Amino acid sequence: MRSTIDFLLNDWLHVDTLAGRERFADHSLETFAQVLDTCERIAQDKFAPFNRLVDTQEPRFDGERVILPQATKDAWEAYAASGMLSAAQDYDIGGMQLPYTVEAAANAFFAKASVSINASLLSVGNANLLMAHGTTTQKSVFALNEFSGRWSGTMCLSEPQAGSSLSDVATRAVPDGAGHESDALGPRFRLRGNKMWISAGEHELTENIIHLVLAKIPGVDGKTVPGVRGISLFIVPKKLVDANGQLTGERNDVTLAGLNHKCGWRGTTNTLLNFGEGKFKPGDQAGAIGYLVGQPGEGLRCMFHMMNEARIGVGMAATMLGMAGYEASLDYARQRPQGRPMGPAGKDAAQAQVPIIQHADVKRMLLAQKAYAEGALALELYCARLVDEQHTGDVASSKQAALLLEVLTPIAKSWPSEWCLEANSLAIQVLGGYGYTRDFPVEQYWRDNRLNMIHEGTHGIQGMDLLGRKVVMDGGAGLKLLVGKVSDTVQRAGPGSGLAEHGEALGAALKRLSAATQAAWSTGLPEDALANATPYLQAFGHVVLAWIWLEVALVAPRPGAANDPVRMGKLQACRYFFDYELPKIDAWLSVVASRNPTCREMQDNWF
Repeated sequence: MRSTIDFLLNDWLHVDTLAGRERFADHSLETFAQVLDTCERIAQDKFAPFNRLVDTQEPRFDGERVILPQATKDAWEAYAASGMLSAAQDYDIGGMQLPYTVEAAANAFFAKASVSINASLLSVGNANLLMAHGTTTQKSVFALNEFSGRWSGTMCLSEPQAGSSLSDVATRAVPDGAGHESDALGPRFRLRGNKMWISAGEHELTENIIHLVLAKIPGVDGKTVPGVRGISLFIVPKKLVDANGQLTGERNDVTLAGLNHKCGWRGTTNTLLNFGEGKFKPGDQAGAIGYLVGQPGEGLRCMFHMMNEARIGVGMAATMLGMAGYEASLDYARQRPQGRPMGPAGKDAAQAQVPIIQHADVKRMLLAQKAYAEGALALELYCARLVDEQHTGDVASSKQAALLLEVLTPIAKSWPSEWCLEANSLAIQVLGGYGYTRDFPVEQYWRDNRLNMIHEGTHGIQGMDLLGRKVVMDGGAGLKLLVGKVSDTVQRAGPGSGLAEHGEALGAALKRLSAATQAAWSTGLPEDALANATPYLQAFGHVVLAWIWLEVALVAPRPGAANDPVRMGKLQACRYFFDYELPKIDAWLSVVASRNPTCREMQDNWF
């Protein structure tokens, strides 16, 4: 995997050029490599050896606290000590001012080693949100303590009755009537409600847990604004703190109502939390103490700062699980002897058995995994590079990067979640019966990866976001920008590149995608277009990945490349994607373009 990361960062994305920007001026390819080396070593030492342990020793609640294996705490402390929690932050708050592209690549090692131990994603996203939308005191008290690893963070959106339907959030926040309507930590409220599916919602890994909670503020009539416009965002610490970031010794009214027992990701607690349903001292107002972030009614806008970041992180997690399964099944296929080679006269039973990697169908399954996992990794790092461009590029390139990220984020989350899960399924298939046992890790990779199509916006929600919003916003500006980028790649893959056939195929696919997009919306009725949003998402994703693979293939050839297995492998994976995967878009786009009503017209009682 390291050779692939180095190839993508250096040969394709040219991260060395980022060191020429003022923010990253202290860095070089050498410092970037040192960060990767350090993270790879910590992941191998503190995470990978315990991936099976945290799967079998699930979190448990003893009535007072949640108990996790010691290995989980050791891994957290090693990660926090590495400085990666604040890698992209300013020097003056203890950060490394590292490009997000390098940070994302470094974190890939932890996701591959043990995705369920590596629960740092939400803490970093939580702190980044507060740096963007919090007050000066909220930043110094909450965000900085999360960046140091002293505290950790969550995001609390879903509720038992609402799930993804944030319009139906029932948690309420009322101004604190105890003479503390506002203090140094911000406007003070009392929250009551329940939040479900909260990752890392309760544990003893850190001194405190900082919950970011969506809730609605009732008006003077006791009613709330319907829909998402009435949602506000609050900081609700597990343990109360003062304006200097010191614990007061009081526990906030946030209680664990239950642990969810999951198919995978068992090393990370997943919880149901109750806010404001505990016991109170006489005279206390009911509710968990929370501090308003930003303005009332702008909670969802603030939270999506974290959500978009989390979606790229989910895509990377799915990618690295696909990569882990690929490498495990590749190693198995090279060692497992079975069958004989097929000669002109058929098989000769007198010959010695050969490793199964010599069989064409096993090569097919391995090539598919390689194309899915390495293609997804290239996509995630490309999106990370866009983040750096958005934050440090000139005005024009920053605006363009932000627009392109808007369009690509649903793909960055959903495509690896679907196709790297398929890679994990193929890894099990390569191992045969052994793959279905716990003697080998591939079944755990599949179980861990199955979550990624669900959390941070389900697959169907990503499809509706893409077709219903991203490709039509601003008159289709984002889609036009992407079409221009892909068309430029097609041109560079013209005659003399050795990739002209792929370029022509991608150009044709792009035209079919554009035509299907227009046809889907030709009636102007959302119910017509969005009934087939998921097939659209799949086709769109495959076109994007074909583009990414062609981009990678264009930089793979060089003098002596024929003797470089890393580069030859990438060219063959690109060829596989164009020959076996890209043709799938025709079936998906067919139902999109025709606005096929089959699913929409199905009736409940027909099931």
